[in-house]
Amino acid sequence: MSKRAVLEVIALDAEDAVAAQAGGADRLELVTEMAADGLTPPVAVFAAVRAAVDLSLRVMLRLSDGFAAGDVDRLVRAAADLRAAGAQEFVLGFLDAQGAVDLPAVERVVAELDGCRWTFHRALDHAADRDALRKQLDGLPGLDAYLTAGSPAGVDAGLPTLLAEAARHGEQGYEQRLLVGGGLRLGHLSRLRAAGIDAFHIGGAARPHGWSGPVSAHAVREWRSAVDGGHPEPTAHPEPTAHPKPTAHPETAARAGRGQGG
Repeated sequence: MSKRAVLEVIALDAEDAVAAQAGGADRLELVTEMAADGLTPPVAVFAAVRAAVDLSLRVMLRLSDGFAAGDVDRLVRAAADLRAAGAQEFVLGFLDAQGAVDLPAVERVVAELDGCRWTFHRALDHAADRDALRKQLDGLPGLDAYLTAGSPAGVDAGLPTLLAEAARHGEQGYEQRLLVGGGLRLGHLSRLRAAGIDAFHIGGAARPHGWSGPVSAHAVREWRSAVDGGHPEPTAHPEPTAHPKPTAHPETAARAGRGQGG
């Protein structure tokens, strides 16, 4: 287990990124269109965030709500454009109609990433067979993390699965880091840390005013303290399994809805 656990925060724009960094986040997941659970952001938004902070930054590659890949050619072009703008880390994950990993789509996108590090997101929690999915992806270049709650219903329901998968770390298909997010609460952290899990992902929990407001450095700082084994103030906000969908307001396009894995 790392000496310092990773705290990843969902960001929609440079304002979010600056607040997350001030609060002690280690990494950002950059998305847009939260009403669709997090889609690929425009290159201009990536560039603004990259200029604003020096945190590790993973960019979502996802065209629409759900877990189908959709237009793979468009995904590949988006990945190429983001890489040309300086993106070096990504988040993706596609399932077919039967709930199996859409391996051809994943492989095409990963080929465009050319060794960049990437996370397979919470499509894992919706897969028909988690173990089979992991083994099918085993060996793909750059894959170093799975964002998961252990269940589509969130960490409360998925905790036994998370603990069981943590115990299998190092086996075929289980070499990658578990990045836990989706209904994550402060009360989960002690059991997860004791199991050797050392990476955590928050979205709505970093936003005291919900998805219509920005990331709060104070909220991130509370989670940073808790992840590091401290005692956060009782005002720390739990991470919801899914976020409500408020009316959008301008950022680059809008802030709204619920977070991919958040």
